[in-house]
Amino acid sequence: MEKCYIVTVKNSNKLDMTQYEEIKKAKEVLEKAGYQVRNLWCVQDVQSKYNCTDEEALDVLEEALTNEASMNQIWLSLFYHAEEHKLIRNTDET
Repeated sequence: MEKCYIVTVKNSNKLDMTQYEEIKKAKEVLEKAGYQVRNLWCVQDVQSKYNCTDEEALDVLEEALTNEASMNQIWLSLFYHAEEHKLIRNTDET
């Protein structure tokens, strides 16, 4: 069973069961299409640390998760764990 952690912060509402079920279904669709959905970030993650609007929090998330340093770290970690699993790297990698 999947765990769901809901953080209650200022200016934020808890998810109701309908919203939770919709998110769960959306994650299932994405997972079936090959996406990793077990570690997703949301505006409440930022708002639990900073006083900001949803839009500001979303901007922070976008910048934090797509900057060159973060992307390089993710690729480094992917390569490391693939090697730990003894996966063979594609020779036609672009």
